[in-house]
Amino acid sequence: MTHLLIIGGGLAGGTAAEALRDEGFDGDITVVAGEAHAPYQRPPLSKGYLGGSEGLDAVILHPADWYAEHGIRLVTGVAATSLDPAAHAVHLEDGERVPYDAVLLATGATPRMIPLPGHDLPGVMTLRRLDDSDALAARLRDGGTRLAVIGAGWIGMEVAATARGLGNEVAILERDAVPLAAALGPEMGEVFRRLHLEHGVDLRTSVGVDRIIGDERAEGVVVDGETLAADLVLVGVGAVPNTALAEAAGLEIENGILVDAALRTSAPDVFAAGDVANAFHPVLQRHLRSEHWANALNAGKVAARSMLGLPASFDDIPYFYTDQYDLGMELSGYAPLMTDAELVVRGDLATREFIAFWTDDGRVVAGMNVNVWDVNEDVQALIRSGARIDPDRLRDPAVSLTELVP
Repeated sequence: MTHLLIIGGGLAGGTAAEALRDEGFDGDITVVAGEAHAPYQRPPLSKGYLGGSEGLDAVILHPADWYAEHGIRLVTGVAATSLDPAAHAVHLEDGERVPYDAVLLATGATPRMIPLPGHDLPGVMTLRRLDDSDALAARLRDGGTRLAVIGAGWIGMEVAATARGLGNEVAILERDAVPLAAALGPEMGEVFRRLHLEHGVDLRTSVGVDRIIGDERAEGVVVDGETLAADLVLVGVGAVPNTALAEAAGLEIENGILVDAALRTSAPDVFAAGDVANAFHPVLQRHLRSEHWANALNAGKVAARSMLGLPASFDDIPYFYTDQYDLGMELSGYAPLMTDAELVVRGDLATREFIAFWTDDGRVVAGMNVNVWDVNEDVQALIRSGARIDPDRLRDPAVSLTELVP
């Protein structure tokens, strides 16, 4: 194996390139990043980097010269246009043909844009790329901007918190009755609703956005017939995996690129990881696609091993974190099992210092620690154990989590 190719300049692609060298691979590596930047991670884009408390070094995984020092060819600002699995080659938009022995598709996802009247006005934005965060920061850093956020998902809520911290007026418009209910359920979603209300956000739920209005740029949003003035509109209603390259190449697609536990696609020597991959999870015994930071980080490492023909299985417990105002949270667990699970809370919801557990037949399938730290490993150990646990002991703070792990 002489040449390994990585398509994608996000965390999964960057981590995979680093892991290939860490695993001792001394052949050629090429990373093709469609954006003009070296591979980077996305969480700071809606939090510290957007707010100005973190610099570019918190976003970019390695400076460009790191790749040269490690014998990795980094191609930036050039997109891959076609994949030919039979010929083991990828074509780039500048006309270059790049042959490979194995290729990793880490092409990420693209934000959804609601087809509302006015959605294409200047001042209507999404947040996915580093350049998006820079453009948002230019409008928010000085305060005084009226920001309307369509969608109360993680991106929308995080940007709202950052914008309020910078002194902007913020309205969040959500069609569901409780923000984040799809991810956390109504009781935990209510925690975040109250948090944003306490910080002066105009949070409107169970509403429909009719259109975005403005002459030369966005000037407001019409919500159930009422006009809400806005200088800037952020659409945060989820993302769609970037499967076009894989689909055109004949790979199996279903809510992303289908891969097995070793992140192998349906084509020989083609692998996929990160937001774009719908990976078979050996614990759940089903496919699972995740757009969170830890998925990209850890899947990139597994993909590297798999590309080298080493034993590899992506069986991590999904993990996510957020920081909003004075609330910090970590969530570990299996989203498909949370929907019908029983909620057990240890701590105080009112002070927002607690651990919430989602249990199925007494077994912990997910856990979220809010402003309680150094417990995530214990939470993951509880999930991994699969043991039935007395809910009274689970909610009792006098019982340490380590005691509950068999």
